[in-house]
Amino acid sequence: MENNKQRKFGLLGKDIDYSFSRNYFTEKFARENYQNHQYDNYDCASVAEVLATIERNDLAGLNVTIPYKENVIQAMDSLSPQAAKIGAVNTILFGDDGQREGHNTDAYGFERALFDQWNPNTQKALILGTGGASKAVKYVLERHNIQPQYVSRTAGEQSISYDQLNPSLLQTHLLIINCTPLGTFPKVEEAPAIDYSQLTAEHFLFDLIYNPAETKFMQLGRKNGAKAANGSQMLIHQAERSWELWNGR
Repeated sequence: MENNKQRKFGLLGKDIDYSFSRNYFTEKFARENYQNHQYDNYDCASVAEVLATIERNDLAGLNVTIPYKENVIQAMDSLSPQAAKIGAVNTILFGDDGQREGHNTDAYGFERALFDQWNPNTQKALILGTGGASKAVKYVLERHNIQPQYVSRTAGEQSISYDQLNPSLLQTHLLIINCTPLGTFPKVEEAPAIDYSQLTAEHFLFDLIYNPAETKFMQLGRKNGAKAANGSQMLIHQAERSWELWNGR
């Protein structure tokens, strides 16, 4: 791919000033001498705005974040097998013919980041939140024969509520992944409503949030002996995988 070809990329989401993606790619383009490449935030207040942005004809690729990873599927001409199975898209590739391909690089990023930092010691995990990112997490856990349990504000067919999260469940589910936005800058004092006193040195808390670098969720876990990691490595891995897709690799 020629470095001097004009190409536009960006991030689709809502209230995304906190996101590191724009800075990450802007620095990457400068470092690797992609002189006419740019990466912008497309902060959309509604699904209608999201769909209008996708219909632009001057974009080479987009990343998608909260809360639109499932909404954008309706605008895709095709989905990768993985994105179709997960049911969420976080990377869009625009072909030369205008065709829009939906991919999911969250699963790749999460898998790399998780197993780089965690030695599997459990067959059960709690997934806090049921949005688009949680679907990629569930996909990865099931690939590794780890039984996931969704936890949400209200119980559903596949999820239990936080009120139902008793000590027994916390003691048998040693991997806990926060897929909610709770604790994201600037609301850094928020955290999922679990009983952190039940956590032990056997627990590992993975927070998909990366701003701040240490969330309240992570702080409370570590206070009770658990190990914890943020989503910064997941961000890097999924971003680089997006870049490979945008460049036909």
